Amino acid sequence: MYYNSIIESIGNTPLIKLNNVNKGIKGTILVKVEYFNPGNSMKDRMALKMIEDAEKEGKLKPGGTIIEGTSGNTGMGLALAAISKGYKCIFTLSDKQSQEKINILRAVGAEVIVCPTNVPPTDPRSYYSVARKLNQEIENSFYPNQYDNLSNTAAHYETTGPEIWEQTEGKITHYAAGVGTGGSICGVSKYLKERKPGVVTVGVDTYGSVFKKYKETGIFDEKEIYPYLTEGIGEDILPKNVDFDLIDEFIKVTDKDGAIMTRRLAREEGLFVGWSSGSAVHGALEWAKRELKEEDMMVIILPDHGTRYLNKVYNDNWMRDHGFFESREFATAGDILKRQNGDSKLFTIDKSAKVEEAIRLMNKNGISQLPVTEGNEFVGSLVDTKILSRFIEEPSLREKEVGEVMDPPFQFVSINNTLDVLSSVLKQKNQAVMVRDEQDKPHIITQHDILMAMMGN
Repeated sequence: MYYNSIIESIGNTPLIKLNNVNKGIKGTILVKVEYFNPGNSMKDRMALKMIEDAEKEGKLKPGGTIIEGTSGNTGMGLALAAISKGYKCIFTLSDKQSQEKINILRAVGAEVIVCPTNVPPTDPRSYYSVARKLNQEIENSFYPNQYDNLSNTAAHYETTGPEIWEQTEGKITHYAAGVGTGGSICGVSKYLKERKPGVVTVGVDTYGSVFKKYKETGIFDEKEIYPYLTEGIGEDILPKNVDFDLIDEFIKVTDKDGAIMTRRLAREEGLFVGWSSGSAVHGALEWAKRELKEEDMMVIILPDHGTRYLNKVYNDNWMRDHGFFESREFATAGDILKRQNGDSKLFTIDKSAKVEEAIRLMNKNGISQLPVTEGNEFVGSLVDTKILSRFIEEPSLREKEVGEVMDPPFQFVSINNTLDVLSSVLKQKNQAVMVRDEQDKPHIITQHDILMAMMGN
């Protein structure tokens, strides 16, 4: 027996029992190892489905160009389908994606455009917006839009779900997966719940993503959106493929915990998987510790292969530099706040106040950065060096309102963000960041605070 092309080998990936990382946890824990797909990830399934559905609907014609915003794995799946079917590919990625993913996409003939991470989805520079713009400009092009294209969910409903059901002989009681576009968790969950309504679906989210709070409150809270490092899970949008009715509960995982579990899976189980796989397992096991019974069977999706992360979680120096090996006194934004011990008062200025008043406030309290408010909202920022340079050229600046001269507001970050994330945000022309504590009280963290934390002071 042989396959006529690489895309015929997609699917039928193995289900493997965990034996070590889950010690002490009741029940049977199985993992669906999706790196056995030809593109080394579960995204091969939905990529092929989106292309074939587009062909049937006349949206993709011979000689066309596939344009997609991707974290890398969907792009690989689309590229394999494109090679087999004779299409060209252009992919947009955020700059937090690993270099390995970029190199792999280029190796299979795709054009790759790297876009900034820390911009809103609606910003014209975001990888979502750039992909849409290219689709509008390039004739005979197709934008699959994996986030809202329901062929994504259908692919897993038609293939991954039935495979898990058959491989467990219907004994599955719990299903867990990371949530990004939502296709894999919702497609599988839909199939399993139709066959066995009592199956519990656990979604694994990351700090900096909106999913968990939206599920629990129905509120899309922009305060939940922070920079994070983990690739492939979490979103700052609500994709149409995420059906919250099919996800019973969410659990959040930090970048560090996901990275450590990723390496443990390789070392203790022989599973050389990607970062989001580690996050999925860590989150699922944390949930299983308190909920799973001896007779239960949980299946966890492992989305991709470790080759995508050789220069990140599998690089000792990278792990050490990010504080993921040894515990540091100031490993996160929360640790910096603890060091401040509530002694750091947040000074702000209303946008209607005069610039002269803002300068006096900064001088009196020895601060260099000042958040600007309008009511209860943070609407801008002032930095002493910028004000000084403008003041020298324009002495009358002192009489203007702060709102006329302010810069954009300081970016809010998660209390769980590690120092490397904070540092990367500050490098991008930001003089300070904002963070909310457990009581939702805002605080400011400056470049000086980060430097002192890294030095252990």
